[in-house]
Amino acid sequence: MNPKNPPQSDEALMAMALEVARQAADRGEVPVGAVVFDPGTGQVIASAGNGPIGAHDPTAHAEIQALRAAGAALENYRLTDLTLIVTLEPCAMCAGAISHARIGRLVYGADDPKGGAVAHGPRFFDQPTCHWRPEVLGGVMAQESGEILRAFFKRRRGLGAGSR
Repeated sequence: MNPKNPPQSDEALMAMALEVARQAADRGEVPVGAVVFDPGTGQVIASAGNGPIGAHDPTAHAEIQALRAAGAALENYRLTDLTLIVTLEPCAMCAGAISHARIGRLVYGADDPKGGAVAHGPRFFDQPTCHWRPEVLGGVMAQESGEILRAFFKRRRGLGAGSR
């Protein structure tokens, strides 16, 4: 990223998240990428790809890792007014973390009918027990986000008989 010309559009930020997702795939992780952006300063605060396999940590989803890195960078666990851009609809764990971090805006790419918790499944932010609800925009570069996942799993299935 060129600091003199920071990305401003959701699409430019999603392109960054897709690059981080590709890097995760190169490490053998499910290709999901996340970017935390501060619209007030125009700066990317943090980015991360999926990492549960390499970290031996089931919570090392891209969103969680990006939120942790942003919190550390800002020395604050409250990430109010920041935008989280992620290539795949967040799961229930990540939606909970987004709410606790008080992210102001969530932008995601591909829907996840099986594991997503924003537009699918529990619809986390619609629950009366949810204490913080970000503005949500889904479907940004959904085709590209979905294709990187489909290609990853197609390659993975081809590696061995019976592998899923």
